[in-house]
Amino acid sequence: MPIHSEERQCLDGVIGVITLDAPATMNALSEQMIDAMQAQLDQWEDDDRICLILIQGAGEKAFCAGGDIRQLYQALNGPEAERTAARFFGKEYHLDYTLHRFPKPVIGWARRVVMGGGMGILAACRYRLVTPDLIMAMPEVGIGLFPDVGASWFLNRLPEGLGLFLGLTGARLNATDALRIGLADIAVYANQQETLLETLQSQRWSGEVATDDNRLFRLLNRLSSPPHETLPPSQLMQHEQTISRLCGEGDLIAMVDRLQAEAVNSEWWRTCMQFLAGGNPVSAWLLHEQLKRGRQMSMKDIFRMELVMATRCAGQPDLAEGIRARLIDRDQAPKWSYQHIREVSREHVELYFVPPWSEENDPLANL
Repeated sequence: MPIHSEERQCLDGVIGVITLDAPATMNALSEQMIDAMQAQLDQWEDDDRICLILIQGAGEKAFCAGGDIRQLYQALNGPEAERTAARFFGKEYHLDYTLHRFPKPVIGWARRVVMGGGMGILAACRYRLVTPDLIMAMPEVGIGLFPDVGASWFLNRLPEGLGLFLGLTGARLNATDALRIGLADIAVYANQQETLLETLQSQRWSGEVATDDNRLFRLLNRLSSPPHETLPPSQLMQHEQTISRLCGEGDLIAMVDRLQAEAVNSEWWRTCMQFLAGGNPVSAWLLHEQLKRGRQMSMKDIFRMELVMATRCAGQPDLAEGIRARLIDRDQAPKWSYQHIREVSREHVELYFVPPWSEENDPLANL
């Protein structure tokens, strides 16, 4: 099975534990894994014995490094590209939405790498626990996609301009960064998982969500956390004023020009700018547009919009080319449809927001 599920008996009540169990792929979300998680969550939602959920990743390398887009790659070069993408991404977004709306407290225990689809799961958890060696990023622009899995919601809730910067540059955040901007709640030692579960099992859970959530909040805040000074120094703290100044207003072309012209003596910043220079120009526009539209949308409508975008990406050549260059052949030299964001027309960007299905056939209409 691509996930491992277990039920742990407490003094009163039961904890449901889901482990993403594909350490060889850094727990990348395959369609089978998504299906299994959805089925398990649906079962536990209706089970009065289950009071809390904990989601974790197997192995020491990653919580979840993203969606298993290698699995999708073969279909992208065939006639069923859009249909296959709509099915895969529709299931993934439905899972994320389920977690966002889950009626019982959900804890995400995120060790080391959390990227793409892993961010979608973690962001949807009520409590987001991360280890000191965290590496967090949304690097989809580099493969010809866009920050999805609800990023139109959670990137929009960051300080001004920061969500756009993270998406354009694939910037890698450490634990201190994630805590600083609210993408994580608590830093935890990697070896505390069993201690936490034993502590939770020693409690009497009532099944009353508000009561259990209050008890859980107090328990989590009593965990032994790494002292702040032992965590890696925040990269964002050094650059967030610059990011706000460069990305806070103006059109996309002007912001990208300002970013690339800024002289910053920082290896982290140079890596971000290299990623920006190699990213897909169309994806940069999609990011800019999704964040603008997402500000006024409900979460349900955000996932519906992102599914249209992802399906349209599958029908264009850039996504397959980006996966080929980054993950299959690994030549790191994708040949994008457009060489610069200045070449991309408004009409082309608009195509990615036009549903390929009628309103009554929307795959996420039942969210």
